[in-house]
Amino acid sequence: MSEGPGTASAPDAGYTGLSVGFVAVIASLVAVHACMATTRVAATLWVLHQGYGGGFVGVLLSLFAVAPLGLSMWAGRLADRHGFHRPVGIGVTMAFAGAVLALAAQWLGWLWLLALGCLLCGGAVAVSAVAIQREAGLMARDPSQLKRVFSWVALGPALSNALAPVITGIVIDLAGFSAALVLSTLLPLAAWAVALRVPRQAPVPLAAGAKPRPAWDLLKDRGLRNLLIVNVAMSSCWDAHSFVVPVVGHAKGLSASSIGLVLGSFAAAATLVRLAIVRWAHHIDEVKALRAAMAVATLTLIVYAWLPGTLGLMAGSAVLGLALGAVQPMVLATMHQVTPPDRHGQALGLRMLASNGATVAMPLGFGALAAISVAAAPLWLMASVLVGAQFAARQMGTSSR
Repeated sequence: MSEGPGTASAPDAGYTGLSVGFVAVIASLVAVHACMATTRVAATLWVLHQGYGGGFVGVLLSLFAVAPLGLSMWAGRLADRHGFHRPVGIGVTMAFAGAVLALAAQWLGWLWLLALGCLLCGGAVAVSAVAIQREAGLMARDPSQLKRVFSWVALGPALSNALAPVITGIVIDLAGFSAALVLSTLLPLAAWAVALRVPRQAPVPLAAGAKPRPAWDLLKDRGLRNLLIVNVAMSSCWDAHSFVVPVVGHAKGLSASSIGLVLGSFAAAATLVRLAIVRWAHHIDEVKALRAAMAVATLTLIVYAWLPGTLGLMAGSAVLGLALGAVQPMVLATMHQVTPPDRHGQALGLRMLASNGATVAMPLGFGALAAISVAAAPLWLMASVLVGAQFAARQMGTSSR
């Protein structure tokens, strides 16, 4: 590994992602994200089991994005200044504390403890993910390898999203909510164990007389602005799906295991499409693929409410997972090409701020919209948002020519 692109430490590290350090980077991301995903599923189903409605679920899901909203910019500066280990160590500590609080809340019945646990678990992902994405991007030896590197990086959350809901649902059905939350407390410990395998790098000092620049001036680049618009629209669709599936599944009388399978099918499809990007990255035109994914997602969001039973919802979730899962590797690869290496952390923090800003507002709106209309209304709202976001995608294509 190295502190700059073009000097990966192991042969083909950027191309295959098979160096020990790279594998440890991805594994640490999987474990931290799985802690958040396990806590989110268990907490959501627990509050529904306690008799709270979709509006409260929306508030709870929003809490996972409140801490990232406040921490993402700081996390970017921290990653640029200190590299990988310090931010990940802070994130692991936050994740462990959040999982413990969620477990205590379930035992004591104190919702404020559950809310605090959700805040900490969401913040843990923000602090850790920025450093992990920055570290992985620096392992690419040239721009053509960035899509492959970030496809592997995107597989981390996809893998945890595929496995965590299914495992959590099964554990809840077999052993109860407490057992699922105990599982979530073990995952941050695993994350730190593998993070220690990543070689340490010396901090990159600022040039003599140079002052740190604010991340906001990166928005002067029109291409980056359009990229952020598309990213926010697509990530909001992800949030809409996460909101609607437990609410619709609960209303249809599906078991926790069935709801977990529906959520897991979405993440499994996102995993498969990212593996395909790893294999065929050189044949993919980013803008065309992005616009196609937006079109498929729009159509799927419109018809999702009428899909029959568990199998129908699994099929719809899988198609949506294919569309939305293809976006993140292209967004991250493009972002690393349009920003200087010493500001990658800031750019990633800015992206996280934009995404989580929408994630805070959207579930609250989803809950209110579902309460006054129908449970699937948030999906129809996001379909209309994607139609508008096609303009920003077209502008990306124009600026790239």
